[in-house]
Amino acid sequence: MSLPLDPSIRTVLQRLHAEAAEDAERWNARKSRAEAGRASGSDELVRMGEFYLSVSPEEGRWLYLMARLARARYLVEFGTSYGVSTLYLAAAARANGGQLIATEVHPDKCATLRRTFREAGVDDVVTLLEGDARETLSSLSRPVDLLFLDGWKSLYLPVFELLKDRLVPGALVLADNADHEGAANYVAAMTDPAADCLTVRHNDMLVSYWRP
Repeated sequence: MSLPLDPSIRTVLQRLHAEAAEDAERWNARKSRAEAGRASGSDELVRMGEFYLSVSPEEGRWLYLMARLARARYLVEFGTSYGVSTLYLAAAARANGGQLIATEVHPDKCATLRRTFREAGVDDVVTLLEGDARETLSSLSRPVDLLFLDGWKSLYLPVFELLKDRLVPGALVLADNADHEGAANYVAAMTDPAADCLTVRHNDMLVSYWRP
């Protein structure tokens, strides 16, 4: 059974998934060159602002399902990229009668995102915060029902620490690409027996149920 998405959201998602699939080969080639550069002692940094780096259709449906099952009304996404995951979460937020806060640091992506949200008809549900999420989310005051981490992996833990006092009891914290070395400190913190959460893995997604 397909998701009960608005036609405008479905149309935009079909386009974005197609563009992301075409982009994957270019990303893999860039990644291989960067790894070769590091092996030779190069200090080259990989700039990821131009790439989609998006969730798959299956992962998007899973995100929608998690948000709906949790009845999450106030959602926060760290690392929006070109907005694929955002549209699934926005659809869930709308169905739940809520709102989604999306964050993205790359200005060019933010300009594209604003057009995408208007095209998909979710600009009434999504608030885009442009800039470093550690700064843009610092003044967030509303309780958070679901936090999705999918930005720079080494910032998972700082962003979580920034928002953990705003998480409601029973909130879901979802971290994509948890097997990435940059997320190791976050994974260690969330799987520590003393942590205030119950954490499991779903493929390369770390799923935490917040229970302070």
